[in-house]
Amino acid sequence: MIVLIANLGSTSFKYKLYSIDPDRGDAAMDVIAVGAADRIGQGGSNWSVARMLGCGGDPIRDEGVTDLADHAAAIELHLSKLVEHHAVKAIGDIDAIGFKAVHGGPISGAVIVDDNVLATMEQFADVAPQHNPPYIAAMRAFMDKLPGVPQVAAFETAFHQTIPPARQVYGIPHEWVEDLGIRRYGFHGASHRYIATRMAEIAPDAKRVISCHLGGSCSICAIEDGKSVANSFGMTAQSGTFHAGRVGDFDAFAILKLLAFGLDLDTIWKRLGGDAGLKGLSGVSADMREVEQAAEAGNERAQLALDAFVESCRHYIGAYLAVLNGADALVFTGGVGQYGKAIRAAICADLDFAGIRIDPQKNNDTDGNAETRIDPRNDDGGVALWVLPTNEELIVARQTVEALSNRPAVSR
Repeated sequence: MIVLIANLGSTSFKYKLYSIDPDRGDAAMDVIAVGAADRIGQGGSNWSVARMLGCGGDPIRDEGVTDLADHAAAIELHLSKLVEHHAVKAIGDIDAIGFKAVHGGPISGAVIVDDNVLATMEQFADVAPQHNPPYIAAMRAFMDKLPGVPQVAAFETAFHQTIPPARQVYGIPHEWVEDLGIRRYGFHGASHRYIATRMAEIAPDAKRVISCHLGGSCSICAIEDGKSVANSFGMTAQSGTFHAGRVGDFDAFAILKLLAFGLDLDTIWKRLGGDAGLKGLSGVSADMREVEQAAEAGNERAQLALDAFVESCRHYIGAYLAVLNGADALVFTGGVGQYGKAIRAAICADLDFAGIRIDPQKNNDTDGNAETRIDPRNDDGGVALWVLPTNEELIVARQTVEALSNRPAVSR
């Protein structure tokens, strides 16, 4: 079967196209093509399609710049390119579409997309404004372009259902928890699930793992025996550690002061959700590399933003050392986690008391693209430090196949 796995942002569209034999598992999950588009709705969108070996002919890459008005336009462009470059003979050859969906509120796990799923995602769009709307738009666009092709939403919250109740709740009136669903959900489930699965394969003795997914969006997860037992995200993906442009943890009562200064709620939400984090504090950029360059040039606000980012990560790592009673492994993944050598070093500094020691040479030598240990590897019971590229699409592909296998057969 041919399955397209979509990963969307408010202005981006990325995907992998898989050829899957459900009866053979991961051994028969071959990537046929990958593609991406950015700056959707902003003009001058960069798009790319790469067809892999194994689907006939030589590897081929196509890319360009065009104006993509919305996600529907991006989807239409990429579907046509997949046919043009013979990744599929016709778009009707695509058997299913899987989404790394974010917030479904009471809906969790991998589910077939229907009107109820879309309606529920719309209900939670206000607390996932950068995620739910583009996913809803993309799901509807695929429905129009590929009617009858099943879609699966693999919600990121599913991996965190094993978190104990005491770590899910806020100190709020209980009826808000029971009746309104106000609690800590946890996100980045596909990435942390991949880390848990992969660590069980390459380091089966590492039962207590702290997974640091650091990128444009950041979260830290405590994993025990392959299960999530704590996650830095809360009710929304605006919370937890610092993010590139989102606030992270923030005192709700500070909003009263912002209102008193004359800001309206809509402005506050938009600024906390897009002009905060690294971008807001540094005044430079949401891109970690640009903030680091500015700090090196003497920009004090940029340095403050870097220091605050590191402190927020160390805060949760410290908390999860307590949750897990220590750790066997600390894993870095995501764009910053994999490539941010200075950030990794700063996060791990002065944590010898917990057995966390980074090897400066190994840390500097890794390019972030391969699975690499960056600790001294001493036989002293220390924590293993890993750089592991995540593979969220593989996890969603697995979940999509599983959801479809439980679906009554229908004719197309």
